[in-house]
Amino acid sequence: MLAALDPEAYTVIPVGITHEGAFVLEDNDPAKFALNSSALPVVADNGSRVRWPQSASSREMTVVDAAGERSLGPVDLIFPILHGPFGEDGTIQGMLDLLGLPYVGSGVLASALGMDKHFAKSVFQQAGLPVAPWRTLSASDWAEAPGTAYAALEELGLPAFVKPARAGSSVGVSRVSTPDQLAEAMTVGLAEDNKVLIESGLIGRELEIAVLQGRPGDPTRASVAGEVVVTGRDFYDFAAKYLDAPGVDLVCPAPLTAEELAEVQHLAIRAFEAIGGAGLARVDFFLTATGWVINEINTMPGFTSISMFPSCWLASGYTYPELIDELIAVAMAHARHGS
Repeated sequence: MLAALDPEAYTVIPVGITHEGAFVLEDNDPAKFALNSSALPVVADNGSRVRWPQSASSREMTVVDAAGERSLGPVDLIFPILHGPFGEDGTIQGMLDLLGLPYVGSGVLASALGMDKHFAKSVFQQAGLPVAPWRTLSASDWAEAPGTAYAALEELGLPAFVKPARAGSSVGVSRVSTPDQLAEAMTVGLAEDNKVLIESGLIGRELEIAVLQGRPGDPTRASVAGEVVVTGRDFYDFAAKYLDAPGVDLVCPAPLTAEELAEVQHLAIRAFEAIGGAGLARVDFFLTATGWVINEINTMPGFTSISMFPSCWLASGYTYPELIDELIAVAMAHARHGS
């Protein structure tokens, strides 16, 4: 994204977050954060500390480093390009709301719902949207009554998936083909969260729709569909999503009839609106023999060069820089409108 932002149009202040949670001022160098399967980029603690505005009456950010304290200037908009807990679960969105800083993407409630697979599915179900059958178990459920997990597995059928309720990018997800794989899958899932979902494995095509909010008064838009074709892996996992690992092909636009595309676009927009989404989302579906089923919604989807969200909009007529421009323009318009 750093590489795509027009330096004539934007002054960018790259803020990184270290593993310890320190906000540091980063280099405006896209190459520094290139994805590399042998060494994923890490935000190192360079000693600087970015300071957020002291109150909602100011949008001025400052930085303290070896040279002392200096102003970074007033900030018009935050683009929270973050995944997982504390990034897309409403936590940092709440902090930005308290500071009165506009940002791209969903607010506290929609972010929290989108991050929590149990509650997202509950909301979708209440809205009359199709979801896969599931059971949610806590760490204490597993520790005190593991038989409930095996009973859920038997009820839901094989294969099944065990997923942390609040993790992203397929981290901690396991495919369970036999009952004797359940214990390991539960251990892997509970290492990421204190509750997991056991979900029926669906037979069908895996398709994704990218959603863009309109400006105030304009409708939400949906892209063409992209398809995840798994050929040599159990499922579309972290390595395939971010490290370009083999065994998965992304096809965009996906071959669908006009009626199928219209239906899934409508369902994606309904899902986005059901959680009160803003800005953007990617909604993931399975097309089964009995119709469409929503897998999940991502309120801050991947933005790498191999990610489905930009790929779907590229196939729908936006270039990568135009897509970022549009997201910024939509967020600014809603901030001015107070919506």
